[in-house]
Amino acid sequence: MPSLQAITTIGSGFAERTDPGALVIGPTGVALSKDGSTLYVADSLRNRIQAISNPVSRVTTAHLGTTLTHGGSLNDPLGLALAVNGDILAANGNNGYLTEITPAGQQISKTLLDSSGAPPGAGALFGLVDVNSRSLYYVDDATNTLNLLQ
Repeated sequence: MPSLQAITTIGSGFAERTDPGALVIGPTGVALSKDGSTLYVADSLRNRIQAISNPVSRVTTAHLGTTLTHGGSLNDPLGLALAVNGDILAANGNNGYLTEITPAGQQISKTLLDSSGAPPGAGALFGLVDVNSRSLYYVDDATNTLNLLQ
């Protein structure tokens, strides 16, 4: 049987708060770069994406890491995934958009995912899962569905 051997905290100090609509707001989605050199963290409360270097080999906390990008098309980033080209995909909880960000931090596109007719946002988009590098599953909590973006 597998057993836990050790725990290393690689990021810390992220803000969090309770919220009646979401229970807790704080860091949510994570994505690991293809080469494992950077862990991207969706910092929902501060409306930014943080980057933690050397997450796989780190033995001490990087605290908040460094800010990769903030503001712009981000609007309460929740879920993160890595695109086939290495870009970071962030699902926005407040407006139903997916924001694409280069590893250098440039926000290059936004795509409406939550087109259910329900009011966008309210944390509707939060889970992103890459499927064979050509499509993306995402959760739309406003419609209680799992969707496929190709």
